[in-house]
Amino acid sequence: MSSSQPSVSIVVPVRNEADNIAPLIAEIGAALDGRWAYEIIYVNDGSTDATGERLASIMAQRGNLRQLRHARSTGQSAAVRSGVRAARGTIVATLDGDGQNNPAFLPDLISAVEKSSNVGLAAGQRVGRKDTGFKKFQSRVANGVRNAILKDGTRDTGCGLKAFRREVFLMLPYFDGLHRFLPALVRREGYEIAYVDVIDRPRHSGVSNYGFFDRLWIGIMDLVGVWWLIRRKKPTPDVTEVKA
Repeated sequence: MSSSQPSVSIVVPVRNEADNIAPLIAEIGAALDGRWAYEIIYVNDGSTDATGERLASIMAQRGNLRQLRHARSTGQSAAVRSGVRAARGTIVATLDGDGQNNPAFLPDLISAVEKSSNVGLAAGQRVGRKDTGFKKFQSRVANGVRNAILKDGTRDTGCGLKAFRREVFLMLPYFDGLHRFLPALVRREGYEIAYVDVIDRPRHSGVSNYGFFDRLWIGIMDLVGVWWLIRRKKPTPDVTEVKA
């Protein structure tokens, strides 16, 4: 694979997903090869299984695959942030490492961001979710509360499939759980959100490795904090340099 400057970076946060590494990388390649110069950045969030070894083995065959490692697990938001900071592409796309997010939808998300400079984020919206009825109920409640308070116009912020401009993401205030508030915070910066319906599917193997609350519940303090940030946003100055 080419190691030339990529225009797109795919960031995949993982913790203990050894058996899902190779199938997902193959699917990412099938979706993107020949369409963009891209890199894949796996952020190994303190895995204690063979995740690191599996990635190292594939890196020997794929010049566009990179691995970042956290010495200990610090959560999904931190892993995504590490990947975005290391990314070389101007557009970054994310997906979960368990195989539930289908990489076949990556081109639609990336194209939605490329299509207009006003679009800062393309957010996947899951249909046909493969969670239990109770988990889907919890997600609906959480999304409903968030949308009622923040009015971000997004029915599903928990989907890992997203694409955004790297510079826009790096403008956002960082906190644990940031990935669940991206639509509201990107709108706060004056950008539009594009939405792409994506089809959920069961994970390839294993069980969920990020905590119950990390995946489902919106922290009340975070919600209040984001609401405050939106209300306190001031217009961005139009700055020009005066030459002598």
